[in-house]
Parts: sequence; C-alpha cells; structure tokens
Amino acid sequence: MERELRVREVLEQCGLTPAEVFFDKYPHQLSGGQRQRIAIARAMVLQPEFIVADEPVSMLDVSIRAGILNILKSLSQDAGVAILYISHDLSTIRYICHRTAIMYLGRIVEIGPTLSVLEKPFHPYSKALILAIPVPDPHYHRERLNIKGEIPNPIDLPSGCRFHTRCENSEKRCSEEEPTLKFVEEDHQVACHQALK
Repeated sequence: MERELRVREVLEQCGLTPAEVFFDKYPHQLSGGQRQRIAIARAMVLQPEFIVADEPVSMLDVSIRAGILNILKSLSQDAGVAILYISHDLSTIRYICHRTAIMYLGRIVEIGPTLSVLEKPFHPYSKALILAIPVPDPHYHRERLNIKGEIPNPIDLPSGCRFHTRCENSEKRCSEEEPTLKFVEEDHQVACHQALK
C-alpha cells in the first residue's frame, strides 16, 4: 500500500492524473509525452538527489516540450533534485539550467553560469553554436562564424586543442599544447589559448 501511494504521488507530480488510469498501461498505450513523464516518474519514485536527463525532450512535439521542461524545473526547485541536463538545444538549456558546459570531442571547452556562457561566449566553438541558434525573424541578420573542415576522428584526436583543426584563429601553440580551463570572468571558465590573451 505504501508503494502504491508513493507511485500515485509521483505520477501526479509528473502531471499524470488521475494516477490510477496509468497503473496498468503498457508503453504502446501512452503518447510520447506520457511516456516521457513516466520515465521521469520512474526516476523520481526512488527520491534521488541527482538525475541525468539526456536529451529528454528531443523527440517530443514542441507543445509537449514545455510541460516536460516545467516538470524538470519544478523537481529541481521544489524537490531539491540536482539535474544534469544534456542537450544540443541551447534554447532549452537557457530555460532550465543554472550552469552550462559546452563540450567539444569529449572535453569541456567552456563552463559557467548559463546566461554568461550563452550571452558572452569566449570559446570559438561556443560562439559558433550560439550564432547557429535560429531566430524566428526572417528580417534579422547576424554574423555567422564559419567553422572550417570536418570534425576529427574521436578515436584519433588531434594534438593540442581538439578544436584547432577547425578554428580560424588557430596558431602553432594551439596544435601543440592542450588548453586547460581558466577563469575569464567570475565563475566563467574557458579552455582556449586565444580567449585567454
């Protein structure tokens, strides 16, 4: 009985009401949004302190995404659950995350408070990602940062900075010495020889 009460509580917390309706359902009987809410409820039923959410809304309709993001945000704020949110969608990262890390080929190249990273990026890869975010205004024109070449083979990584083969500002040091994360502003770090000059 205690388990059933906990399941009911978590299902309702995740927006699945009335909870009893979902007790005996199979995955094929649920919509994509309901399945995602069930996945979150399954994680929450154990009262975790930490959840890894890897692309939790990538396969969902735009109208469903907001609801799932609001559930995650609520769990983080109200239940005190730390969430590692992994995504390529920088607009959802802006909405849900307090801190953001930009990665390139398995290394963090920039990390800091989300608004700082997204509004004032220092690493050329971060800049390129942010400039690639679509703007819903057909008359708005902004600069583009062209990244040259192809992504290196992750099995045979280049020496030095992993991004140097594609960076237009690369110099000899970049190909020889891997940059480490250093502070460029309070609580904002970047791993780039050029950004630290």
